[in-house]
Amino acid sequence: MSWRVLALPPLPEKALRNLLGPLGDRVSVSVPAGRDRASLLAALPEAEIVLGDWSGGLALDADAVRVAPRLAFVQQPSVGVDGHDLGALAAAGVPLANTAGVNTVAVAEWCFTAALALSRRLLDADAAVRAGGWPQLDLGPRELYGSRVGIVGLGPIGEACARMFHGHGCEVSYWTRRPREVPYTYREPAELVAGSDVLVVVIALSEETRGLVDPSRMPAGSLLVNAARGEVVEQTALLAALGSGHLGGAALDVFATEPLPPGDPLRDSPRVLLSPHVAGVTPQSTGRLIRRVLDNLTAAVEGRPVAGVLNGVEPVARRRLRTGPV
Repeated sequence: MSWRVLALPPLPEKALRNLLGPLGDRVSVSVPAGRDRASLLAALPEAEIVLGDWSGGLALDADAVRVAPRLAFVQQPSVGVDGHDLGALAAAGVPLANTAGVNTVAVAEWCFTAALALSRRLLDADAAVRAGGWPQLDLGPRELYGSRVGIVGLGPIGEACARMFHGHGCEVSYWTRRPREVPYTYREPAELVAGSDVLVVVIALSEETRGLVDPSRMPAGSLLVNAARGEVVEQTALLAALGSGHLGGAALDVFATEPLPPGDPLRDSPRVLLSPHVAGVTPQSTGRLIRRVLDNLTAAVEGRPVAGVLNGVEPVARRRLRTGPV
């Protein structure tokens, strides 16, 4: 009897079936009738496994969990699990797994190269030359080497960032919720923010980390790199620090509202490098993500433990009894 997989990613149904093809007749795949909450709720009662929406458009809150009595496993094809109610899923005995680690190198490389680009004023130089200028003496680029780099969040991505910056001769400090045995200096958030020439934000969004970083507390002329979530950085303070020139620059791959709305003042700031939430998107990381998803779905339908469960539930999909035609 095949497992019923409800796939939420923004991909055509045919592409999803091709993606899950290696599972053969062990799964039957369906998608909601539309990309809206009502369609999701209508499709959930028959779902046994949910393959989450990696674009963040649809998620399982407490109400969604209540209308999914047969749900046995949720696989989120991303590191972030924004919108999913982990507590409600845990109370229902449903493990939720993410794909932590698949984009570690990609995001860390983006953070490092973004910091280099800001330090060396590469975008400004490019724009000036394209406009007919030759500002050899006016740009004011600086070396990244020797900078004090603070990393907010020392998960796999934060550790990879730390290795890259440290290997480039930077003085690396960090804050994370639980200090680690690592060759970098632990600092409390306020001290880290106030003492970093470059602040790299790669921590998950939670109530504890929402608004954690206040750019107005950073040193004058410092650089902010955010590849976590927009809401981790206090947005009003960010705009004020950019507008006043207090910040030397910012590289942002994430925003409080995505896509970035027309007319958002960040679009007009000459001090900002804007990126459409693609720091972790490379062919290599996508390949690792697909392999992780397929490995976990295969483990789930075979009754083996799945990897990356976040909500404390036993990492085995326990099938609920169902009646009616398969």
